[in-house]
Order: sequence, then C-alpha cells, then structure tokens
Amino acid sequence: MRQKDPALKKVVEQLSRGNIREAIERLDTQGRVHEIPDRDERLKEIANDYATKPEGTLVISPDNQSRREINEAIHRTMQSKGQVEIKEHKQRVLVARQEVTGADRQWAAQYQPGDVVRYARGSKTHGIEAGEYARVEHANEKENLVTVKRENGEQVTYDPRRLHGVTLYRETERAFSVGDRVQFTAPNREQHIANRELGTIEKIDGSGNLQLRLDSGRTVAFNIKENPHLDYGYAVTSHSSQGQTADRVLVHVDTEQAGEKLVNRRLAYVAVSRGRYDAQIYTNDKTSLAEGLGRDVSHRSAIRAKPSV
Repeated sequence: MRQKDPALKKVVEQLSRGNIREAIERLDTQGRVHEIPDRDERLKEIANDYATKPEGTLVISPDNQSRREINEAIHRTMQSKGQVEIKEHKQRVLVARQEVTGADRQWAAQYQPGDVVRYARGSKTHGIEAGEYARVEHANEKENLVTVKRENGEQVTYDPRRLHGVTLYRETERAFSVGDRVQFTAPNREQHIANRELGTIEKIDGSGNLQLRLDSGRTVAFNIKENPHLDYGYAVTSHSSQGQTADRVLVHVDTEQAGEKLVNRRLAYVAVSRGRYDAQIYTNDKTSLAEGLGRDVSHRSAIRAKPSV
C-alpha cells in the first residue's frame, strides 16, 4: 500500500512473500544495489547521496555502531554543502547501553562507574523518585551491590535485583547545529514527544536551549540538560524505522559486520518497504547480500538435533 513506484512495489511484494533472492536481483537490475567493499568509502557515498536530496530521505542501518558513523558522516557532509550551519554546539547526551539486557541489570558486574541510571519506577525503600537519574559510583560484584550518587549528592547502595524499571546510559557528546535532523531516544511525557520521534533543529545556543520542528509539524522548545535523550536523526536502525515512511530510503547492509540477529529477512522487508518512491541498498558484497538478507530467524527451532556418536 505504501509504495508509489510500480517497480519498487513488485520488489516489496516479493520480500513480503520471502522471495529474497529474486527481490534483491530485481533491485540490482533496477540499479538500486551498490557494492562498495571499502567501509569508509561506502559510508561516504551514503552521506553524499543523502545530501543530494535530504528532504523525505531516511537512512536505515541494522546496528548502532554503523548508524552512529553514518550520522556523523551525513552531519559533516551537510555542513560542507551549506545545508546545515557550520557553527556547532557540543552538548552532553545520554546513549542507552543497549548491550545490557533486562536480565543483565540485576547484576552489579554490568554496572560501570560513570554510567547514568534512570529509574522509571523509583523506589520507596531507597527514597528514589520515579524518573530520577543517578550516577554509578561503585559496583561490588562479590556482594552484588551498586552504589549510585543522586543529583542531590546523596549516595545510595542497593542490590540491583531489588529495583525494576531501570535503564543504563553512557554520557557522551554530540555536536549539534541549526538544520540538523535529530531523533528522540526516549519518550518525553511533559512535551508529548514519543520515543524515536524525528525533528529538525531550528534554534540552538551554547546553554543547550533548543527549538525543534517535529516531523508532525509541531514546534517544541526545551533545554537539553532536562531532556538529554537526543541524537542525530539522519540514520536510524531498522528496529526504530518500523512505523515510519519516507519518500526515499538508503539502506546500509554490511554482511561482514552485522550478524544474523540484524541482517535477515525481517531487515530486508522492513527497511526496503519504508520507501514510497525509492530504495537504494549499499553493501560490501552483492554476492553475500541475498544470502544474508534471506536468513529466516523467526522460525528457528529451539530443539537442536543431537550429534551422532
């Protein structure tokens, strides 16, 4: 229903039926598959292609590392072409430690000094409010105890198995400019902003005051210190792209870097089907592309055959 280009529509129909090899061959015949073995060259090409027609374009990359690299490359390319202001404002933002699962958060060994913890539910026992942030001071693996420093300076030590609704973040820096595309990495209930919502920076100053125009058309203003869950929004992961639609999608697929959990049949369908009029794939190797995207990980049997003796 989404596709307005007949040739692309046929590809998406094939992907939906699981005919991955045929779909990729059709895309290649249409000139929509680009093999660039060198990683830096490939990311540079994606950035240049984005900058030629940024309006209505979305970049999709399966893993967070390549997503970050592509975002940085596009930010710099857009600056060089005068589409984003050269003047940058370096701001501290929080990036979720996505490698730490819910089960991992029960163990002190997963907490590192300097990590920022957000408590969605809070804790009456420890006097922690819902929505509060604290910084990890110490992790005692032996006794499974975590010591955090609250914003008021108070230190609290607790067993992480006792607290639920906890998210771990690393603090890092992003250089934002007027004109940059940004994405929210957590919901903001006060501003009625959804997780993964996209927008464009209209105003920014050295103190972290921002004015954004959301893709929904709404304008919001806030200080990044009060809402540090912000990142570049040029490139998103395939997971984040679900539910989104763009006129044109540029899909990055590195068959060597990303494993089967990320490069599979689901990525092929979700990523390519986001585009209304166009979808371009950039890969390190055309030959292994169809094989990687053809993996079906949704019906894996949990029962492994016993090896013959």
